[in-house]
Amino acid sequence: MASFDFASHIIDIPDYPQPGVVFKDITPLFSDAEALHAVVEALADHYKDSGVTKIVAPEARGFMVGTPVANRLGVGFIPARKPGKLPRETVSVTYDLEYGTDTLEIHKDAIEPGDKVVILDDLIATGGTVQAVAKIVESMGAELIGFGCILELSFLKPREVLAPAGEHDVFSLITA
Repeated sequence: MASFDFASHIIDIPDYPQPGVVFKDITPLFSDAEALHAVVEALADHYKDSGVTKIVAPEARGFMVGTPVANRLGVGFIPARKPGKLPRETVSVTYDLEYGTDTLEIHKDAIEPGDKVVILDDLIATGGTVQAVAKIVESMGAELIGFGCILELSFLKPREVLAPAGEHDVFSLITA
């Protein structure tokens, strides 16, 4: 696929949700049909020969990335949700945030030993959320292939958390 200017479809919103934070609004990327197609194709192309069997993505913006890529690759999609959102037995992990803790859950029967999993999200900042999802995936006996996103905030050094020895693939369409 020819190169696409993904960055021009992301709008910086200063001081949102709090002063000093610059929110990266990806909704213009999804509202433009050509840009959305380019996102899905670029992420799917990167993982097409990896042997991936499942895509896992944290709510909520990760769903917008993970579901179409899973569809394009012809593999299953697994949502990682906040507690109380999934109706059957779950596997969960609680992880630290800058301002407290959070918990994510996956249905206990969603991943089987031997599955090859890619974790996708819209944005990877510190890597904490997708690292938490990786802990669930690996605890369920799956092989973690790597992490993918539209936007990686490299100044926060997420690769040091996600792949300190290069053991996992970390792929981003935009590095800021």
